[in-house]
Amino acid sequence: MVSKADTDGFSEGERAAMKERAAELKKETTRSRGSKAAAEELDVLSKIAQMAPSDRALAERVHAIVTANAPDLSPKLWYGQPAYARKGKVVCFFRSGHADKEPYSTFCFTATASLADDSGLWPTSFAVTQLSEQAAEHIAALVKKAVS
Repeated sequence: MVSKADTDGFSEGERAAMKERAAELKKETTRSRGSKAAAEELDVLSKIAQMAPSDRALAERVHAIVTANAPDLSPKLWYGQPAYARKGKVVCFFRSGHADKEPYSTFCFTATASLADDSGLWPTSFAVTQLSEQAAEHIAALVKKAVS
């Protein structure tokens, strides 16, 4: 027998992410402008601290890379995951593989990122299992381009 939950189109994880996003939006409306940026960064750091150790290490490194290479991006939670926004619009974000029950985490860019090029093909999502120095440099270059 197929239940209504099996046919409504959203998985349990997706419904949980939507609920988290609704709570994030509600929290954003109650914060004053002066404390909003600091509080949102604390939310991101708290979320990272709650991750499984392997994801936490990746997310901490991604956070350091993004904040060092694109200081005008503001950390914030987006669907319960660390994200980085310019003027309120998310440019890039990290998704925990553990939270998504996937064998890898992902680092992604939204359409707001300035990554489009003349070839008609450009990267928007990367599987991340470790961050070698070369991978960290690649992410840094992409983040810089995304905000250019």
